[in-house]
Formats: sequence, structure tokens, C-alpha cells
Amino acid sequence: GRKVAGSVAVKISSGEPGGHNFLSPDLIAPLVREVNGTIVECNTAYGGGRANTASHRQVMQDHGFAAIAPTDIMDADGTMSLPIAGGKHLTEDVVGSHFADYDFVVNLAHFKGHAMAGFGGVIKNMSIGIASSAGKSLIHSAGTTTSGFGANTSQDDFLESMAEAAKGVADYLGEKIVYINVMNNLSVDCDCDSHPADPTMKDIGILASLDPVALDQACVDLVYAAPDGRDLIERMESRHGIHTLEHAAAIGLGSRQYELAEIV
Repeated sequence: GRKVAGSVAVKISSGEPGGHNFLSPDLIAPLVREVNGTIVECNTAYGGGRANTASHRQVMQDHGFAAIAPTDIMDADGTMSLPIAGGKHLTEDVVGSHFADYDFVVNLAHFKGHAMAGFGGVIKNMSIGIASSAGKSLIHSAGTTTSGFGANTSQDDFLESMAEAAKGVADYLGEKIVYINVMNNLSVDCDCDSHPADPTMKDIGILASLDPVALDQACVDLVYAAPDGRDLIERMESRHGIHTLEHAAAIGLGSRQYELAEIV
């Protein structure tokens, strides 16, 4: 029931060169075109093929996203700051300056594992994903630096900071955002990995919500319920990934309680 209007950003992960599990342009094209969206991303903080705007734009072309919609690297021309209310570690989220150009965001995430966060869904897609390169470092370091990853940051502090950055984005947008997790190509590794492990479990489906915490929690629960989810469960548990959702709920980003309604 939430109306998509105005200038629409569709936030995906463009995928590191060499990777192959990122969302297929053919799969998402009908949705992106339906909302007349621009596919948006921000540069990385760890080097690689998406660390600067020119190479990141090339990735958007090489991975097929530029063929289905306009694309935008949101920190190509600098950054802007979003305030974070009630954060334990962060008082601001530093995002790409082009973020201000959009009236509505479709948070279109690929749910999968992650080497540092345990898993990545819509919360990661709008925290680490929408943060600029400096903003990514701020999250990884729990607010202590805008470069690098913060060598002494505890795991829980990083996870909490990710939830706090997501809350900054959600509070800024209000009702001008919807959340979608695509549960396919369920590797234990992120799309930011240039050599991700092959999935060892079957695709599950596509979930959507107006509550990012409920959505990520439902996806985590579906992995636990799957007969072949062992590898991804181990990845999530070894990184204490559920703590992202615990902290997100505690600071008011959303609820871990949900009703799962299946649409066939």
C-alpha cells in the first residue's frame, strides 16, 4: 500500500568484479522499470574494482545494470551527513551527496552470508551500502575513524554501528522507503567478495516488508528452517550476526516479530 513516487533510487549491490552471485539485471529489470528507478550505489572502502567512481561505473556496465536503467554512484561528488538518534556508537551516517536527489528508495537487497557481518540483507544494504567510502569506515570502526576499518573494533560494536547507520537512513526517509530481500544464490559470502563460495543451499524466494528488522529476521529464520542451511547458519553464528537485529530492535529501527504471509 505504500506509494512509490517522485525520483526513485533502487539500492542494490553492484557486485565486486569476479563475483557472480549478485542480483541478475534480468530478474530485477521489470521492478526497476515499473518504478522508473535509478540504480544507485556508493564506492567501497577496501580497494578492489569499486573503490572509485570511474571503475565502479564500469562495473555497473559490465554486470549489466546500466543496460536496464540509469545508474548513479552517489558519492561521486562528495558526501552528506544524516543524524542518528539514540545511537550507542554513531551520531551521524555519512552517505553520498546524491542521496538527497531522491524522493523514495526501493531497498532491493540480495540476502546472503557475509564474511564480517555474518549475513547481509536490507539493513546492511542501507547502512554499509548507502554509506560513502568514509561512512563505511565510520561504521566498521564504530565511529572512531573515517578511513580503514578500525583495527581494534569489537565485533558487536561493528554490528551495532551497522544497525545505527541503517536507522539514520530510515529516519531520514520516513515512509519513503520499502524493503525487499531476494533469497537466491545463498552463498556464505557477500557480493562484495571477488571469489565467493558457491551456494550450498537452494533458493528460497523473495520477501518484502515495510519493517527492515522484521524482514531480515524472517529471512534468517527461513535459513534456519531450510534443510540445507547448515553452512550459512555457521557463517551467521560464527560472526554473531543476529546481534545486528537485536540492536536494531533495541534502538527502534523495527520489530523482530512478524507475520509471514505467502503470496503464490
